[in-house]
Amino acid sequence: MENCKSDSDGGGESQNLTHFIMDWKEENNSLVKTFKFKDFTEAFGFMTKVAIVAEKMNHHPTWTNTWNTVSFQLSTHDAGNKVTDLDRKLAKVIDELSN
Repeated sequence: MENCKSDSDGGGESQNLTHFIMDWKEENNSLVKTFKFKDFTEAFGFMTKVAIVAEKMNHHPTWTNTWNTVSFQLSTHDAGNKVTDLDRKLAKVIDELSN
């Protein structure tokens, strides 16, 4: 798996989380990032891993998948659709799962 591009600067309240999401970009009150994989099977496997963790966190991403590409938009709906530490924590886990 390889990180295709990131769409967020990762600025945030928690400095320990900021380190992990420096390549996420904040756009329209969301953390956004795109990952590119070898093929569809690898991308789908990654999505499955993220889905399991997101369900355990009770924090579900907005995401899209086209063949080998997975794009995320993370925001917290309960906080008025803005970026919170919960989004930063999920972004960190997503990054870890992509390696």
